[in-house]
Formats: sequence, C-alpha cells, structure tokens
Amino acid sequence: MKPKVYFKTFGCRTNLFDSQVMMGALNDYEVTEDESKADIVIVNSCTVTNGADVSVRGYINQMDKQGKKLFLTGCGAHTKGESLFSAGKIQGVFGPSEKMKINTLLSSDSRFYEIGDLNYIDDAIVDEFVGKSRAFIKIQEGCNFRCSYCIIPFVRGDARSMDESKILEQVSRLASNGFGEFVLTGTNVGSYGQGEGRNIAELMKKMSMIRGVRRIRVGSLEPIQINESFREILDEPWLERHLHIAIQHSSDEMLRIMNRRNRHVSDVELFGMLNAKGFALGTDFIVGHPGESDQLWREAMENINHLHLTHIHPFTYSKRDGTPSATMKPEVNGTLSAKRMTELNTLITNNNHTFREKMKSTFLEVLVESGDGKHYSGYDQFFNKVMIESNEDISGDWITLEEYEVHDEYNMAKF
Repeated sequence: MKPKVYFKTFGCRTNLFDSQVMMGALNDYEVTEDESKADIVIVNSCTVTNGADVSVRGYINQMDKQGKKLFLTGCGAHTKGESLFSAGKIQGVFGPSEKMKINTLLSSDSRFYEIGDLNYIDDAIVDEFVGKSRAFIKIQEGCNFRCSYCIIPFVRGDARSMDESKILEQVSRLASNGFGEFVLTGTNVGSYGQGEGRNIAELMKKMSMIRGVRRIRVGSLEPIQINESFREILDEPWLERHLHIAIQHSSDEMLRIMNRRNRHVSDVELFGMLNAKGFALGTDFIVGHPGESDQLWREAMENINHLHLTHIHPFTYSKRDGTPSATMKPEVNGTLSAKRMTELNTLITNNNHTFREKMKSTFLEVLVESGDGKHYSGYDQFFNKVMIESNEDISGDWITLEEYEVHDEYNMAKF
C-alpha cells in the first residue's frame, strides 16, 4: 500500500497551483484529502506577513504532535525553512523550484534542506485539479514591483513568464478533462510576457479558441496592466465579467508611502470605464499601514466611493520583517485598524448588494461547485456566490438562471 500524502496549502492561488503540480508528480504515493489519514503532510507555506509565518508554525506544531512526517515548501521555505529545519520538526525543506523532484525527495532516508533558486521557470503540465471544479493556470512567477510592505519579490524572485506553448497545452488537456473555467494566476499575473513581445491579452485570446474553454478569469491585475491590448478584449464573451484590480489604497499619500505605482485619479478613470461596461470590480486594500492617519483614512473612504467596488480582499497591515514598511512610523493601533476594516467591509458589502439588485434582469451563468443532494453553491460571471436548491445532482454543471432572489450575501435560485 502506498503511503498517503496530504497537502496543506497556505496563501495564494500560486501555491494552489504548485500543490497540484506536486500531487501530479507523486508516483509512489497516494494523495489524500483527509488529513487524519495522512502518513506524510506537505506544508506549502505562505510568508506574506509575520502572521502568516505564525500560522504555518502553529500548524507544523499541531501535526508534529500527531506524529506526522512533515515537509516544508512554498515561500516560507526561504524565510523560515532553516530555523524550522534546525528545530527538528521538519523532515525536509525544499523551495518551489524543487517541487518536481518531490517523489524523490520524499523517498530520501535522510533529512534534507534543498532551497533551490529564484530563477526557475515552471514547465510542468497539470492534467487534473484534485477537489476543484475550476482550473488554476500559472502563467508567470515573480514580481519586479518593490512595494514597501511586500516580501514576495525576495522569496519568489523577479518576474518571468512560462512558455506559451506549455500554458496552452495545459489548458487543452484540462479542457478535454472537463474543465471549462480557467483562472490565470502567478505572483504578478499582468506582467506576463513583458520584455518578450507577449502580453496577457493575446494569451487569453489563444486560450479562448481551445475547445471546451468557456470562461477565463484573471486572478489579479495592477491598474497599469489594463492597457490598450487588454481593453480590446473587455467585450469578449469568454472573459469573466469581474476583474480584480489591486490598488491597495485610495489615498495618494498612502500610495506614495507604500511605493505603489497607481494613483487615485487614474484609478477613478479606469474603474469608471469598467463599471460602465457592466463589470463587477474587486481590489486588494491594506488597512492600518504605518502613516495612515485619521485624515488620510477619511480621504481614502471618500475616494473609494468613486471606484464602484463590488468585491474586496482587505488586509489589516501586518509587519513583515525585512521590508521598508516594518520600520515605518507612526504605527496604527490594532483596535483602530479593526474599526476601519469594519467600515470598509460594510461599504463594499452594501455596494455588492446594490450591484446585484441592479443586474437583476441579467441571466446568471453559474458553474456549480459543490452540493449535498439538495443545496448547491457556485459562482456566476460576476464572481458572486449563488445558492441553488435542486433535486438533481448538478455538481460541476454549468447552468443558466433566469429567475433568482437577491439575498444579503448571495443570490438564491431553484433549479
């Protein structure tokens, strides 16, 4: 009987993709989705904040007490791998560049520390996504931005793109295996092809021509990456009607402090144009970064009202050792940050409800992701959650909903 391996994936969609790559490379092991049945646990770690490191360390301690054989990979391998390895709780540490060697690494009789390098380019092909109804396609790695709060360029390296033919081959294989929705992911997705005469919009056009591809979603873009070539595909039927554009803040002074490239006036123009085209709009937003005074917060909240946001991925600022922001003053009190976070979330929740009410006459194209035989859930083309009552087994199906009710946090329908 093959030893059972469980993958605990922290952090972003890039890590989700990397976990799937590793699952596909395990020839002598059996992947399990049941943590309790695992002989081996692979911890695919995130290190974006000090808090992320704490979460990873806490999980490792928990699994160690249960007697699991532990291996560490992901971004945290570069920042905390050596100390965790020295503590003796980890059998092996390997960087993301070494993930294709996982079958051999797990078979090693001795402990190992193989951190690899930050210049690798993935060439792995993923044929299946365990436990997923949509496929994540990694198209690039690394980032050339140097935002003051971010450690990721130092653990993922500079921006570099995957080979186009490999990406299209992967999409083709997954489409032939029944996947219809594809999410493009990477460290800084919109930088795909820069300096190489390629761009993400042209890649998406080629993907759309592959038989079986129904919807393409971009994980996250920078405002400056919605350029002329990308604007040319905004009316394409295969493009999800939701875009996640990372602005991080809506006060120009805070954007300068964060060493960001976007500014509010250009963000307003961009988001206004996309809103006019009927897109649902999401963003990342950091609350409580050092220097965020009451005055700047009030300015930010006033500005954000002009961005037509319907979705948000907010972060309470958490210090990341080794970044410029970690030494900045004045720091923002945690209680105040929590209050601001609540204010921000309330605003966007109300915006989302208003958006769904406004789009009430629009048919919803839903990919059903999960269900229990009567109640199902999935996401529509605007990346809004839809709850569905059905006596049929519709898990994994694409359905069109003409009639539905708008609830506080989701839409509700019978099928």
